[in-house]
Amino acid sequence: MPISPNQGSTGGGTLVTITGTNLSNTTAVKFGSKPATNVTNVSPTQVTAVSPSGTGTVGVTVTTPGGTSNPIPFFYVGAPFKSSLGTSSGPLAGGNTISISGTGLSTATSVSFGGITATPTVNSDSSLSVAVPAGAAAGPVAVSVTTAGGTNNGLTYTYVDVPTVTALTPTSGPTSGGTAVTITGTNLDSTDSVTFDGAAAPFSVINTTTLSAVTPPGTAGTADVVVTNPAGSDTATGAFTYVAGPGI
Repeated sequence: MPISPNQGSTGGGTLVTITGTNLSNTTAVKFGSKPATNVTNVSPTQVTAVSPSGTGTVGVTVTTPGGTSNPIPFFYVGAPFKSSLGTSSGPLAGGNTISISGTGLSTATSVSFGGITATPTVNSDSSLSVAVPAGAAAGPVAVSVTTAGGTNNGLTYTYVDVPTVTALTPTSGPTSGGTAVTITGTNLDSTDSVTFDGAAAPFSVINTTTLSAVTPPGTAGTADVVVTNPAGSDTATGAFTYVAGPGI
C-alpha cells in the first residue's frame, strides 16, 4: 500500500494519496497515533488525506469497516534553513548559476527570486545550485527555498542592469596618471571595475549615476574607458586622452 508523497512538513498540511485495495468506506487515516484530516475516498483503491503535525518517522494506517491496515512509513521533514548565497547579485537577464548553503535542503523543489521560481539542483542536504531566472526589474528581491518541510525566507539577491557611461570630467590628463576623473552614467552603483585602456583604475561609487576614478599611467593618445558590473560592461571609446609632458 504505497503513499505519495511519503514525506512532508513537521507542521502538517501535506496532502497525501494512499493506494491499495478494499479502501471503500474508509473511516479513518492515522499518522502514528494522530488522525489525518480531510480524508476522502477517491475510489476503492485510493484515499487522500492531509497529514497532521509530527516528527520523525511514523506509520500511516487506514481503517475501514473491515479493519485496519498494516502501517506504511511517512517521514516528517523540518523546514529548511538557509545560511548564505554563493553570489548575492547578478544580471537582470538571469541565467547565471549560484549556490545556496544551509541545512535541510535535500528535498528542495523550488527556489523563488522575488516570486519568480526556478528548479534547483540538490548537491547535498547542505547545498544546492540554481540558475537564476530573469528578474522583473533591477534591485533587491527576497529569496526563498521550498522543500518537503516547508518554505524558508531570509536572504536577498540583487538584480543588476548593465552600466552605461555618458560622460567623463575631465577628459584628459598626463601620461603619468593620477588624474581624478568623475564618470557619469547609469547603473553605476554595482560597479566591479574601471579600466583606462585596459589598465585597472582605483575607483569609488558615489551613487547610481556617478563614479570617481583615478587614472593609472598610460600612453599618449586616446584611451577607452570601460566600466564593468555583474551584468556586463560599457565602453566609452576614446573617452580619455593621455597627454605627454613637455620635453626640453
